[in-house]
Amino acid sequence: MTALAAPPKDKDRRTFTWPDIGIDWRRDIVYIGFVVVFIAFAILLGDEGFLSTANLLNILRQASIVAVIAVGMTFVIGCAEIDLSVGSVAGLASITTAMVISRYGLVAGIIAGVLVGLVVGAINGSLVAFVRIPSFLVTLAMLGVAVGIAQWVTDSAPQPILDSTYTSMFGSGTVGFLPGLVVWSAVAVAVGAVVLKKARFGRQVLATGANRTAAEYSGINTRAIKFRVMMISATAAAMAGMLYAGRLQSGRFQFGSGDEMNAIAAVILGGTALSGGRGSVIGSLFGALLMQLITNGLILAGLDPSQQQVVRGVIIVLAVALARNK
Repeated sequence: MTALAAPPKDKDRRTFTWPDIGIDWRRDIVYIGFVVVFIAFAILLGDEGFLSTANLLNILRQASIVAVIAVGMTFVIGCAEIDLSVGSVAGLASITTAMVISRYGLVAGIIAGVLVGLVVGAINGSLVAFVRIPSFLVTLAMLGVAVGIAQWVTDSAPQPILDSTYTSMFGSGTVGFLPGLVVWSAVAVAVGAVVLKKARFGRQVLATGANRTAAEYSGINTRAIKFRVMMISATAAAMAGMLYAGRLQSGRFQFGSGDEMNAIAAVILGGTALSGGRGSVIGSLFGALLMQLITNGLILAGLDPSQQQVVRGVIIVLAVALARNK
């Protein structure tokens, strides 16, 4: 006679967990954090205008430029590299665009701004991919070179942009009720998300970041991949600089200062593995939004800049600690 199976012990019984409803709190920490922080500020700061349309659009506007940089940074970190030069490249692109527009017109200025990103990206990519200098060292050096050139050629003076068409296209204009900056950010995020998740190149980027040797054995030209992700990052940074110039109607070498840290934090908060092999452009967008949401709420709460830095730092460390792999 076949023995009946013993009833399952309590510890073997199925219990209700987050994955039962499709939520992985480690993977989705940025989305959970965004909702929690938004609700908390809405309750605590509702009387301070936090939920006003103007304030919410301001949050979107201020997060948009960092989100553009974060799109490029997602590819770089997903490939197990880093780019510390993006903030300085944004500043250099802004002053280049402004100076060329004032002398040669709108089209030439736009082309010049994009060329800044392509040239810097080619230099960074060549040194990282072919000379095999660590990306941390290459981009740290480029950070200094780019800001030095920008400060040198302008003698530290702002470069005004008087072309209303440019400022309307790249920052101060609107599309319907949405600020133009938000539209540019949405386009960058949509393209980046599709390429990273659906295109062959995106899969190769993550494969290179996960295990370069295995990727090479599978036929992936990892040097070319590293070169291209550095190009993408620098070009996205240059685009961000052009948006800064359009929004503030001038080019300044200070534009983008500190954005490299904001972008890296947004990318890591968004679920991209710092060791490479995993990335999410949509997550990076929400990481940028979360950071700006925190900054906005702390300002409305009356905290001074030093206190804001402390609170943001603690929140970022906690979020990254919760999101890391076991």
